[in-house]
Amino acid sequence: MNHAYIDLHLHLDGAITVPIARELAALQHITLPADDDRTLLSQLSVPSDCRSLNDFLKCFSLPLSLMQTREGIREAVRLVQENIKRQGVIYAEIRFAPQLHCEQGLTQREVIEAALDGLKACDLPCNLILCCMRGADNHRANLETITLAKEYLILTAESSASAGVAEPTNSAAPGDSALPRFGVAAIDLAGAESLFPTADFADLFELASSLHIPFTIHAGEADGPDSVRRAVELGASRIGHGVRIAGDSETMALVRDRGVTLELCPTSNRQTLAVEDMKLYPLKQFLEYGIKVTLNTDDMAICRTSMPEELDYVKTEFEISDAQEHAILLNAVDAAFADRKTKEMLKAQLAL
Repeated sequence: MNHAYIDLHLHLDGAITVPIARELAALQHITLPADDDRTLLSQLSVPSDCRSLNDFLKCFSLPLSLMQTREGIREAVRLVQENIKRQGVIYAEIRFAPQLHCEQGLTQREVIEAALDGLKACDLPCNLILCCMRGADNHRANLETITLAKEYLILTAESSASAGVAEPTNSAAPGDSALPRFGVAAIDLAGAESLFPTADFADLFELASSLHIPFTIHAGEADGPDSVRRAVELGASRIGHGVRIAGDSETMALVRDRGVTLELCPTSNRQTLAVEDMKLYPLKQFLEYGIKVTLNTDDMAICRTSMPEELDYVKTEFEISDAQEHAILLNAVDAAFADRKTKEMLKAQLAL
């Protein structure tokens, strides 16, 4: 097959490679903690002895420190897009938590607007997903993220249908309905799942549903099937990871029957021990059961991976056929938080 890639689960702060970090540091006159690339790489990526998701999450400190200004955020979004475009990605959804970029005085609104500026600076079709964060004392910040998501939301095909309204034309080109629209497309819940259960954040997603904001939720990565069931019951159309529902027939049936798509990230799942024995990785099990799955990088810089490497890995380790690869790509297009024109464009480009 002529490979092109779609990445629906891509964290901005997890995609800051060594070259990108150096550009961001130079732009903002920031002194990096290491002069040589090898040492810097070790600080931007997961250690070989990573033992859990919580250890994995520690790798975000340095990249986040480079994205606390308008310039840093804008350039980070642009540079990540340019990087994945070189890898053959033709559409991506870049997610980040605005509340994590306010350490030097930016407001969440300013963070989002800087990211939107970066989105416009590259011609790769991309949308943004705004993450709420699991935590004990950030409820107000999460509510603000949802309120701003509604304000900046581009009405995707999914959110338009749920809202019972017609999909609008591109705001940048009034009256031209032939143009795809890109911007804030959905929200997410990220962070330490095992420490802060999905059920604790039900009110956030009840609010999101009432506002017709599409959403995905990280679930079934560091916690079990109950976390995924709760996310699906709350109305998530996609689940970040979800691998821990494998073998739980009730939850697998729920995910399949509701048409929920799983955003699988094999390299990340191996490194965080979300799946301890990768010989048992459930990608083919899910496909054969009729569950919609997609293939993604999660945190490509932290994981030292890319979409081509993810595909090569699953084709080699799990003997994914061309037909199954085709199905995974079609799932990604169908599950994308994108407008109808974008999906038509992607299907034409992929000959799906």
